[in-house]
Amino acid sequence: MLYKSYQGYANWIESVQRIGDATQSAHTQWMQLIGLTPLPHLDAQCEQIKLMGLTHTRPAFNIHEVVCSKGVTYGVEETTVFSTPFCGLLRFKRLDKAVLPKVLLVAPMSGHFATLLAGTVKTLLKDHEVYLTDWKNIRNVSSSEGRFDLDAYTGHIIEFMQFLGPGAHLMGVCQPTVSCLAATAVMAERKDPCQPVSLTLMAGPVDARINPTAVNKLANDKPFDWFEQKLIDTVPPEFAGAGRRVYPGFMQLIAFMSMNPDRHRESFKNLYTNRLDGEHQKANAIRDFYEEYFAIMDLSADFYLETIKHVFQEYALAKGTLTYQGQKINLKAIKRPFLLTVEGERDDICGIGQTLAAQDLCSGLPAYKKSHHLQAGVGHYGVFNGKRWEAQIYPVVRNMIQSVN
Repeated sequence: MLYKSYQGYANWIESVQRIGDATQSAHTQWMQLIGLTPLPHLDAQCEQIKLMGLTHTRPAFNIHEVVCSKGVTYGVEETTVFSTPFCGLLRFKRLDKAVLPKVLLVAPMSGHFATLLAGTVKTLLKDHEVYLTDWKNIRNVSSSEGRFDLDAYTGHIIEFMQFLGPGAHLMGVCQPTVSCLAATAVMAERKDPCQPVSLTLMAGPVDARINPTAVNKLANDKPFDWFEQKLIDTVPPEFAGAGRRVYPGFMQLIAFMSMNPDRHRESFKNLYTNRLDGEHQKANAIRDFYEEYFAIMDLSADFYLETIKHVFQEYALAKGTLTYQGQKINLKAIKRPFLLTVEGERDDICGIGQTLAAQDLCSGLPAYKKSHHLQAGVGHYGVFNGKRWEAQIYPVVRNMIQSVN
């Protein structure tokens, strides 16, 4: 019933947004027609109205060109090169003749679309051919396609690495660090020639026992049954995935926003005042962030609940009890790739040390194949997006990949 109630509210908000958009457009055209400047207060208010609702449609990546380190600008081609019912594999390729290292960038399935990593992709494109997991909104996937659980998530990574072929690199941001490690171990035990030659893990809960954050504590404050009984709902009948059990994206967003409500209120206040003050670049940055942040997707209940249980309550990967298709995952089998772990000093989602734990867990790797980067002054999002990612973290990632190639 909660999902049905939300959808009714969402439909009403969508109509309000359309009114705000039409009001702003009509006001601008009318004022220009009579030779006057549009009223900034009204424009700013309409912009707030247009942002107030959520969307369940993935925004465009809008990556059309990239400026490389030597100042040369190349066009960028985006194509879907492989697809399953649950995920499309996107390729972002520079339009030049250079043969660049292939990197599979695994996006988190955490209530937002893969466009959350658009900045990460654009930076990587300077020196790499980038492949990205474009997870589909599960509410649009028919139940006839079967269930999607943690094994399916890990299996997709293995399948995509095999599609890329030998010599490719693997990079996981946040939540998928666990499955990236698991997939690498499975491929190593199978002596798969397509196992990654380098593995970059960024701000992920490899061992959530270390420096637990509010997110980690929330997962342990309630028994497992509570999550299933209180947070899981079914997709309403008007969508292709009708009847699927899901953790609705709007509930995930509410949970994240409730962690920092004052910061979000301040951001919307700044958006309004920046518009009035003519600080349009600052206002556009806030608007662009929330247009992406408010684009949400549902999570499969099976995947979400297994993640809560195995990653945040049982710490199964760190304890050596996590399985894939019924077989225990052996991280000691990982002997081939170079391993880089990256963390942010101010990360309030994934505490310092949780990703670094992969270094000890991969005991089969010699010391010279392991490196770690702790970035000062950044929170969770800043590890993979923004100025410090581009100027300080990315060079570490690039240099590690180039050293392998």
